[in-house]
Amino acid sequence: MSKLFSRVAGFFSNRTKMGVDKAGNRYFARKEEIDGVLKEKRWVIFKGEDDPTSIPVEWICWLNGQRKKAPTSEEMEEMEARRECVRLNVALMKKEEEGRKLKEGSTRKGTSIGKAAGPDFSSFIRQFPASSEGVKVEEQTDIKEGVRSGNNRETNTSRSVPESSEPSGSGQTYRPGTWQPPT
Repeated sequence: MSKLFSRVAGFFSNRTKMGVDKAGNRYFARKEEIDGVLKEKRWVIFKGEDDPTSIPVEWICWLNGQRKKAPTSEEMEEMEARRECVRLNVALMKKEEEGRKLKEGSTRKGTSIGKAAGPDFSSFIRQFPASSEGVKVEEQTDIKEGVRSGNNRETNTSRSVPESSEPSGSGQTYRPGTWQPPT
């Protein structure tokens, strides 16, 4: 019982007021011996409702032990001025961005509904041969080679084509193991 009483009495007599923030929250600390080790306990007493979102970042860092010294009022004013400067810069950048979009929108042809345009598939498709079936493309190239060398088609198709383990084709042209990667 005496331990409990000494802790309660020590809580009120041994605390040190470290500072007050802009919202009126008060911050306290006290040194306490726990298991033979002297530790500093830190806490906040809220003004009004207990609203943890009203605590500034600098005080949160101090409460969590990420800073050794409590923030001073000058430091808090300086940080608030920095934050205000950042807010103004963000607002300025948004205005510039909107102006740039308006300028681009007036020069750009076509209609835009505010969504990003999709990819241009026509340029993507142009890079592939006219026939997308692997067997027919190979046969067409064999025919072209046969015409160039003067040989007939039968001599070129008699070449052995290594078979793949993946099936290819569809419908009547389906033959398992005939797909070859493009070279």
